[in-house]
Amino acid sequence: MAETAEIILDGKSYPMPVFEGTENEKAIDINKLRDQTGYVTLDSGYKNTGATKSAITFLDGEEGILRYRGYPIEQLAEKSSFLEVAYLLIYGTLPTEAELKDFSGQITKHTLVHEDVRKIFDGFPSAAHPMAILSSLICALTAFYPESVSPDLSKEEIDLNVIRLMAKLPTIAAWTYKNQMGHPLNYPRNDMDYASNFLHMMFSFPTEKYELNPVVVSALNKLLILHADHEQNCSTSTVRLVGSANASLYGSVSAGINALWGPLHGGANQEVVEMLEAIERDGGDTSKFIAKAKDKNDSFRLMGFGHRVYKNFDPRATIIKKAADEVLSALGLQDSPLLKIAKELEQAALTDEYFVQRKLYPNVDFYSGIIYKALGIPTEMFTVMFALGRLPGWIAQWKEMRENKEPIGRPRQIYVGEKERNYVPINERG
Repeated sequence: MAETAEIILDGKSYPMPVFEGTENEKAIDINKLRDQTGYVTLDSGYKNTGATKSAITFLDGEEGILRYRGYPIEQLAEKSSFLEVAYLLIYGTLPTEAELKDFSGQITKHTLVHEDVRKIFDGFPSAAHPMAILSSLICALTAFYPESVSPDLSKEEIDLNVIRLMAKLPTIAAWTYKNQMGHPLNYPRNDMDYASNFLHMMFSFPTEKYELNPVVVSALNKLLILHADHEQNCSTSTVRLVGSANASLYGSVSAGINALWGPLHGGANQEVVEMLEAIERDGGDTSKFIAKAKDKNDSFRLMGFGHRVYKNFDPRATIIKKAADEVLSALGLQDSPLLKIAKELEQAALTDEYFVQRKLYPNVDFYSGIIYKALGIPTEMFTVMFALGRLPGWIAQWKEMRENKEPIGRPRQIYVGEKERNYVPINERG
């Protein structure tokens, strides 16, 4: 007999079916609660609400587990490429050699953006935040591909939009950086892999040959993989919610970019570097700031430690810590003052009883911020890098939502405002 939960309201019992996922997660199905009882549930922030059934990413925060389509993140980061992981997330299976070659080749063919996009750059103020530009231009792709707004896209049309977005977002992201720096824009190179091409567009100049560092390319590939999806977080839920209104893929992802831009979501690695720089400016005494972090009356917080979901450790942090050490060594930065501060904070978090008891361990944002800083990427571009990695997850979630024919999202509320009152003419208001 299927398991049920019982809700008792006004002395009457209402059985609710219990749904169990493939990893034994259990949920009470309340789809018919309002129809049967007139009640809704109140769950601010949706912390206890399963808004969808998804087959894309499994996350167990208590055990520190992250899997894409069943594959452990540790295996994917070690053995896979970003485009292979993107294919896995979007289409559900690891590609064959021929499928990956075709997928990569199609993306390579579409990396150029319409020349009119370059004109749009000129309309932004020089001080515009890169995320404002990125979200605007991704949304603007709907204007360049108006057929994408159709609610009845064929599989081939959806696949083409997927390819276009995977191909063009790195170009637009790199151009956003170059435009802000006042540098000439670099066109994509079809003879390079995804990560190498992005680094070329970001850092090369027409006046000299750009030498790619394989350690840096490998680290960027891992960073993109580790950020590729993370279940129903704020930006992913935004993509699904906007997409449920039959919005285009470009419009939905643009909305996700804006959600990611929020400092409570995607700005953590930027906050890490800003914290390290602030400690350095203060003289570099980490013990002082560790004491401040322990003082409950002090507003100072250590950025990049602990995680909202992972309760014991962040499985991505172990992987990216090794990559961070390799990058800093390859670039000759292992003795930098900023890294010294980071290492001292890391050691305290891993050994100090205060942090160990509270499970304030270094997370993926702590190490990714250090890597981006070492690569010479400005801190306000960090969230753009996050978006670049998260793109295949957003696409996969949007695609799954469309394929499942999920209804338009429409959360309920509990009204706490004024009761009915009569209009008072303006000359009678005291």
